[in-house]
Amino acid sequence: MIGVFDSGIGGLTVVRALLEKLPRRDIIYLGDTARTPYGNKSADTIIKYSLKNTQFLLDKGARLIVIACNTASSYAFGAVNDSYDLPVFEVIGPGARQAVERSRNMRIGVIGTRATIASGGYERAIKQLKPEASVTVSPCPLLVPIVEEGWISKPETAMIVRKYMHPLKTRQIDTLILGCTHYPVLRKVIQRKIGKRVALVDSADAIASEVKGHLEADPIEARPTADAERGQLKIFVTDTADQFQKTAHLILGRSVAIEHADL
Repeated sequence: MIGVFDSGIGGLTVVRALLEKLPRRDIIYLGDTARTPYGNKSADTIIKYSLKNTQFLLDKGARLIVIACNTASSYAFGAVNDSYDLPVFEVIGPGARQAVERSRNMRIGVIGTRATIASGGYERAIKQLKPEASVTVSPCPLLVPIVEEGWISKPETAMIVRKYMHPLKTRQIDTLILGCTHYPVLRKVIQRKIGKRVALVDSADAIASEVKGHLEADPIEARPTADAERGQLKIFVTDTADQFQKTAHLILGRSVAIEHADL
């Protein structure tokens, strides 16, 4: 079983990508909606939350962990990876690799929460791959609560996104990393405001490909545990809200049952 956690609903974009690439795998998702966003929390708090989230998923039967939260990937990947003897995947590395592959002129932009941007994780990952790359980063703290509230098509959202994109447009970036798993929900409005010539990188697809490659390369994990055509999907949240159900349906394209997790 694949365990996935995020600070809220955004990690379901990773779940969607995993379902597309690994339709027969069982997946369990934990959205820490009671404590979202992680982007304004301290590093110690993010690590503490991430370890608790991981333990919850393991207790439910997960054998592989995907940290679908960019902020948690920035600060807690090492702690989670060192604390548990199982495969752990994070979203920053795959997103950086895909951005370098797609960039025409090595002028790459990154948007994310304040904590993700402050960590410098994407800049380091990109510079390790391409030291000559020009990286422009911009925190977008309002976008996570906008997605959590379901304000996808509000005119206010378009205005906020436009303001956030302005400094990136002035730097003439050719590739933009959506450095938060919530942001692909706003992909259309982000693309309109940044311009159609800028390639958007969603690390959800990249990390799903890496998880698939890992599972196919492992003889023990090469086949799903069940012979069903479609694996089971279980979704847990730490705080239930009506809007979560609606946005989950929007992201996954299907109705899902949501259970409460007491952490």
